[in-house]
Amino acid sequence: WGFHPVREALRSKHREIIRLWATPEAAGRLEAEISTRGIEPRLTTLEDLNQRLPQDSVHQGLLLEAKPLASIDIADLPEKGLVLVLDQVTDPHNVGAIVRTAAAFAVDAIITTERHSPAMTGVLAKSASGGLEHVPLCVVVNLARALEALGDKGYQRVGLDSDGPASLEDTDIARPLALVLGAEGKGLRRLSRENCDVLARLD
Repeated sequence: WGFHPVREALRSKHREIIRLWATPEAAGRLEAEISTRGIEPRLTTLEDLNQRLPQDSVHQGLLLEAKPLASIDIADLPEKGLVLVLDQVTDPHNVGAIVRTAAAFAVDAIITTERHSPAMTGVLAKSASGGLEHVPLCVVVNLARALEALGDKGYQRVGLDSDGPASLEDTDIARPLALVLGAEGKGLRRLSRENCDVLARLD
């Protein structure tokens, strides 16, 4: 829900749309995208959308039901890529902000786990403000093995850790690069730290 997430989902050739609820005014703002997609929005009221969505959702008159985006494989990552690896980052608002920032900086992919990570649903999509459609997701079962696979592909794996020996600015980094972000509060897990080439802190 929300203007930017819905607009970017409608524009994305990777997103399969099921149905769109919109107020007449909101549908008018997305007339071009709706027409290009060839869908018929279900015109509704703000009150109806409020009933369908979690309390205090800032939906701006739009609610889109769509199928999840397909996960890519580590083998599909570019040779000189830049990826973010999320080690049990669980707050959907935090992950949404990471996705939004990753889209702004043209990150090639975000790697996350099937378990101990938020579902890519409305709260996260709203926080990502459309970025979810622009950064491929790579969902893995075992993060330690994924980090090993990144190392095999030549990626430098930099774990962001508040106790890192040097600041990120003072750390020699080069592409292909994987920045590994730890969970809120707990930070990086032991196996994740052990599968990083270097640890660096953000001062």
